[in-house]
Amino acid sequence: MIYNFSAGPAVLPKEVLQQAAAEMLDWHGSGMSVMEMSHRGTEFMSILANAQQDLRELLAVPSNYKILFMQGGAIAENAIVPLNLAGLGNRAQPATLDYICTGSWSVKSIKEAAKYGTVNVAADARTFSPDGKFSSIPAPSNWQLSSDAAYLHICTNETIDGVEYGFTPNVSMPIVADMSSHILSRVISVSDYGVIYGGAQKNIGPAGLTIVIVREDLLGYALPACPSAFNWKTVADNDSMFNTPPTYAIYIAGLVFQWIKRQGGVAALEKINVAKAALLYDYLDNSRLYENRIVKDCRSRMNVPFFLRDESLNAIFLSEAKARGLLQLKGHSSVGGMRASIYNAMPIEGVQALVAFMDEFERQYFK
Repeated sequence: MIYNFSAGPAVLPKEVLQQAAAEMLDWHGSGMSVMEMSHRGTEFMSILANAQQDLRELLAVPSNYKILFMQGGAIAENAIVPLNLAGLGNRAQPATLDYICTGSWSVKSIKEAAKYGTVNVAADARTFSPDGKFSSIPAPSNWQLSSDAAYLHICTNETIDGVEYGFTPNVSMPIVADMSSHILSRVISVSDYGVIYGGAQKNIGPAGLTIVIVREDLLGYALPACPSAFNWKTVADNDSMFNTPPTYAIYIAGLVFQWIKRQGGVAALEKINVAKAALLYDYLDNSRLYENRIVKDCRSRMNVPFFLRDESLNAIFLSEAKARGLLQLKGHSSVGGMRASIYNAMPIEGVQALVAFMDEFERQYFK
């Protein structure tokens, strides 16, 4: 049995891949593959409408929020967010943009936003960490927020560093949240946020699709330099059809949404995700060889970085894991060590297999 622990593009539900394979040459008797359809034809328009509606139901998205299907991934949204929202600030001077820095993706977001406004890093997790690394979420009492910020940006789950928010900030300004790597893995209240965005390639579908959920009153403030295809109001006014959307990625995302509904919805998957994460973290906490360095109440349920205390064993660990069908466990190059990404589509049997292998490896190599 193969278990894919890639951080993204990530594992997809087997049922979804089987359905996509069965429909590859002929979608619902149309005689066409979804890849070949006109994006304005009735066939694809039904796929788009169903995907939007299913996502709205799964996240209980209020009626005053628009769901946009875009391109460019979260990295593009790092620029698209300030291009659309910097106009919410004091227009007599460059807008202040508040950011909380909790990991590698926050760093990228901050660097990009600085091109379009004055960034205030209201808190940097490294400042509050004993080892100067990203290992926790700074307490809101330590945040130095601006009085006139256009928005507050947070990355609610840091894919590389393995840090996840367990709370929603209580602030007066709109919150913009990059939820790329844990959207649909836990119940959230969409109305607590002004904007939620994320690349699809973790819990939603293949790379190429970006989800943006934006409150309607935040539309219409794009800077003049904002490209038309990235102007949220333009995209919303055209129901995500201003330009040719990533049609096949939307189709697969729609199948994933239907799969989640069959599992019992987001709340049901959250229970499973809690169990999967607890299984792996409990093992790590009681191991002599492995360690996780994230503060316990800030640990990600989706991305679990861990390290071998004897790093000379790293290469053989990865080699033997691969031989056991446990794939893509190498940590990000900027962090090192190992990382197991256990998204919605990873069954608990995959985590059980990983823990069993890790235990055998420890007993064999770490005396």
